[in-house]
Amino acid sequence: MASTELLDIKANNVDGKEVTLNSYQGKVLLIVNTASRCGYTPQYAGLQKLQEKYEKEGFTVLGFPSNDFNGQEPGTNAEIKKFCQLNYKVNFPLFAKNPVSGPKIQPIYKYLTANAPEKGPIDWNFEKFLVSRSGEIVGRFKSKVAPDD
Repeated sequence: MASTELLDIKANNVDGKEVTLNSYQGKVLLIVNTASRCGYTPQYAGLQKLQEKYEKEGFTVLGFPSNDFNGQEPGTNAEIKKFCQLNYKVNFPLFAKNPVSGPKIQPIYKYLTANAPEKGPIDWNFEKFLVSRSGEIVGRFKSKVAPDD
């Protein structure tokens, strides 16, 4: 089943440690490409609220910073982490800044954009993918859709 492939993907977290997504097996995931200097950056607050509200029920947000769109994430991984913690009290997992589009797209986004119900490239920062407990991509939401919509 294709959903297991998603959980087999590895990515480095914001601190540089390799993480296999199967460490989130059995959880509902909201995977989001983020940026610190975007008009949608305030969505970090809504993402953190979702994390706090549902984490005890097996839900987690996974943030994947990217500088793909108009250079809106210019910082280093350490700067991104500090920005998110200071400004939005983010405690959900953040990953290393990497491309979510184009020829150097990171493996998780290559998988998500090819296997989501709505296939195709990421259009902008803060697109969201909802993944079921079994690792199936069950929804894709464009940037304008706020986390609490």
